Parts: sequence; C-alpha cells; structure tokens
Amino acid sequence: MAKQIWVFTLFFISIAPLMAQVQDSTYYLQLSSTNSINKTNDNSAFLLNNGLRFSITKEKIKLNFNNSWLYGRQDGSQSNNDFSSSLDFNIYRKDRRLFYWGLANYNTSFSLNIRNQLLAGAGIAYNVIDTESLFINLSDGFLYDASSIIENEVPVDYQTARNSLRLLYKFALKEFIVVQGSNFYQPSLTDAADFNIKLSNDVAFKLNRWLSLNASLIYNRINRTDRENLLFTYGIAFERYF
Repeated sequence: MAKQIWVFTLFFISIAPLMAQVQDSTYYLQLSSTNSINKTNDNSAFLLNNGLRFSITKEKIKLNFNNSWLYGRQDGSQSNNDFSSSLDFNIYRKDRRLFYWGLANYNTSFSLNIRNQLLAGAGIAYNVIDTESLFINLSDGFLYDASSIIENEVPVDYQTARNSLRLLYKFALKEFIVVQGSNFYQPSLTDAADFNIKLSNDVAFKLNRWLSLNASLIYNRINRTDRENLLFTYGIAFERYF
C-alpha cells in the first residue's frame, strides 16, 4: 500500500507543471517543518514534524493534496512515526455555498497503533459564512474504512463504514494573523464505541507574503485502540499562490 502511495505522489508531482499551464486556475503550495531536541544528563527527546500541501482551484472544482510525517523518540525509545497522505476534492455549484466533496486518505501511526489505514468516501458541505475575514464550513458524509491496527496487543484487520462530520473554519485579522482549523468526528455506523477524533487548529503570524510563524495544536484519538496523541508545534511555514 505504501509503495502505491509513493507512486501516486511521484505521478502527481510530475503532472503538476503541466496543469499549471492552464490560465484559469489558482495554485497553492505550503511547506512546513518544525523540529525540537531536548537533552539533559538523564533524559532526551527528539521530534520532527514535516508537512506538504498542494492545492489547485478552478471555477467549479478544487483539488487538495496533503502529506505529513511526524517522527519522535523519547529516552531512546520511539514515540512517534506517523505518516498521512490524502487527496480530496470539492465540486462546486453555481452559488458555491453548497458543494460536494470526495476523499482518499492513507495513514500509518506508531503512536495510535495503526499499522495501515485506508479511508475513502464522499459527502456534501455547506458554507455557513464565507467572507474575506471569516469562513465557517460544515460538512458530512460517509467513509469506507479498511484498517490494520494493534488492539489489545494483537494485530487486527477490519472494515467498517463511518460517518464523517467536519467543522472547517478560518479567521483572518487584516491578513497579518490567521487562525484556522479542521476538526473531524468519525463514528462507525455499526459500533458507537468505535470512533475517531481528529482536531487540527493553528495560528499564523504573517512575516511577508511567503513566510509566516506558525503554531499548531493537533489532537488524535482512535477509540478502538484506546490510543491518543496531543501535539503542540511551532515553526516557520513557506506558502505561495501562483
């Protein structure tokens, strides 16, 4: 599965310059990296968090490609090795207030006991508020979940259907400060105790059009494995529209 993801990634990167020749499209690229090292006589900790996001926006469709990798060690033992790659798209109506979305997402996570996870599905979304300074969007839909996890220290393979409810927001203060978040609640349709929570919220202080200082708070919980992680990071992000 991981090999297929990397093949798709290379294919996507290779066709991006060709797609950029279309004049009625807007492109967005963001690269972010944060690192921390803490070492004393008795303890040591290391954390690396990298992200890549690429978006294409046309009149009636938007395509987003996101990748993140989190790696960490604590006192000589591995604490994190979490990778996520996702491709999602929005198909807009004429008023762009109500639209349709689709998603394909692949995850592995040492900290959450996820060996492999594939999520794919579709749904609808609605822009509650859409102004230059404030954006709030609610979406709902259904996902197919094919996962291989560690449950009670035993490898388990399973499939389930999930509801996926998301709150997406963005607040900009005179283009200098941007606060935004994407928060998911994804329960299984067949087992109420089997749910996933994904919260990602950040604030960016713009240094110029391309660079910003970022601080992010990320929380994940996989209730079936009874595992969760909470991550606060800060660093520099490069972003550009073209």
